[in-house]
Amino acid sequence: MTRTRYTKDRGLTTRMVTTMFLIGLLYVVLVGVLLAVLGKFWPVILIFVGVLFVAQFWFSDKIAAFGMGAHEVTPEQAPELHGAVDRICALADMQKPKVAIADSDIPNAFATGRSERTALICATTGLLRRLEPEELEGVLAHEMSHVAHRDVAVMTIASFLGVLAGLLTRFALYSGLSRSANNSPLGIAILVIPLVSAVVYAVGFLLTRLLSRYRELSADRTAALLTGKPSALASALTKVDSQMARIPTRDLRKAEPYNAFFFVPAFSSGESLGRLLSSHPTLEQRLDQLGRLSAELARP
Repeated sequence: MTRTRYTKDRGLTTRMVTTMFLIGLLYVVLVGVLLAVLGKFWPVILIFVGVLFVAQFWFSDKIAAFGMGAHEVTPEQAPELHGAVDRICALADMQKPKVAIADSDIPNAFATGRSERTALICATTGLLRRLEPEELEGVLAHEMSHVAHRDVAVMTIASFLGVLAGLLTRFALYSGLSRSANNSPLGIAILVIPLVSAVVYAVGFLLTRLLSRYRELSADRTAALLTGKPSALASALTKVDSQMARIPTRDLRKAEPYNAFFFVPAFSSGESLGRLLSSHPTLEQRLDQLGRLSAELARP
């Protein structure tokens, strides 16, 4: 974790290490199957995997920021947003990240970046228009907690295997459309690669979802402790969640692929299966935690 005044979360650290270890095992399994089935093409496989990994690690945050319409703003262009970020940085003793705004009526915020040096904090125009100053600071403190704990970088790396497995599945299926599966190496590959890739993708997806939900609770907790105002963050959560119902469904659908980055997901489900697959804990869980923190901080 970067040295800041954000409270350390050993539970988050343990989960990040465990997730990366299990993702690493899945990665080894996937590459092993590829080498076993397509042995003579192993140089191509390693180059392909290596290039994808580098691209995912170095450019995924920029691609995500671009996809969500974030554009950097100066203190002159957005004085209130920069002022709030400056106050959080002073509280946390952190390097100031890049500050951006996304022109969207969806009230949300997100952070990207592999470290403090490359971090970007973005708020939508819909969020800036709806929140009071204390609520906005709570949301920004939440997002900067992701940077301080470096879980943004871990999620970027952890999601790589799912992307790779999905690409391999499509490649194997499409390349086999005009060929029959026989006893040749190619025929075996067409059968084995999609099956193994699908299993790897499913396990990797569940691992990242479990980590994602915990990291959101961790960011809520550490942001509330840093600012000393759990009620402001709770108010922001309630307000943003209620305003989501007023956003056109087509706009929410466009934003849904980036749910893992957002302060509040574009869509949330109360069904048990939906909660299992969700990138965020439920609103009730988040508010309950903040309520307990408020009670603790109020004790003499």
